[in-house]
Amino acid sequence: MRELLVVGIGPGHPDQITVQAVQALNRVDVFFLIDKGDAKSGLNAVRDEILERHVADLNFRVVEIPEPPRDRSPSLSSGAYEAAVQDWHEARARRIGRALASELADDGVGAFLVWGDPSVYDSTLRVIDRILACGVVEFEYAVIPGVTSVQALAAAHRIPLNRIGEPIYITPARRIADGLPEGLDSAVVMLDSGFTAAVLDEPGLDVFWGAYLGTDDQALIAGRLDEVADQIAEVRTRLRAEHGWIMDTYLLRRRRASDPSDA
Repeated sequence: MRELLVVGIGPGHPDQITVQAVQALNRVDVFFLIDKGDAKSGLNAVRDEILERHVADLNFRVVEIPEPPRDRSPSLSSGAYEAAVQDWHEARARRIGRALASELADDGVGAFLVWGDPSVYDSTLRVIDRILACGVVEFEYAVIPGVTSVQALAAAHRIPLNRIGEPIYITPARRIADGLPEGLDSAVVMLDSGFTAAVLDEPGLDVFWGAYLGTDDQALIAGRLDEVADQIAEVRTRLRAEHGWIMDTYLLRRRRASDPSDA
């Protein structure tokens, strides 16, 4: 039976990939890649470097699957946003299912490479469930975890994600537009199309921001939010223009009297 591997490859540095992931990559006959266009060419180059560095036998095939369109309108209501994502997942499932049926032999091993880890804000596993449910193609699959951008952010800033006894809260940016949730003093923010934290009018917040984490283009800024928000927004805009894409993550934290004087 066909086998599909969903491999977390970390946030970008070729060395931030696990031994288990390297072993998995070396079993693959066909790599299935979602083609997101020329804007993500930098990501493609990093992915290619990972394969060149870690796959001993380069006698594999790469099958690119065009990314279906998706409604990313910031004005979408919560219900409309979820419906748009569901439609996007369904379109992805149809395209990927057809590719698996036509491009992967009955006894072949295929793989999807997932930035970071497949369990953190990635649609691949949900799409796989849809493919199996529709019965177009049969396969077994396994998930190989990876280093997340959240871990890479904390390592780059040399900070723990939580204070003693605190929960770790990870959220898309749209959920902190009105401030941190009640009762939480820290939040890791992902999937931000801009720098949402810049509009927060809450004193006493520190921010630890990072872009292109783990790569040669890594950029880091930390400090009091009200002092560095404009700098982060400006640097983020410039970097996105230079590269054509950006992946960034940041930690927001309410300051305590016992914290160091500088973030």
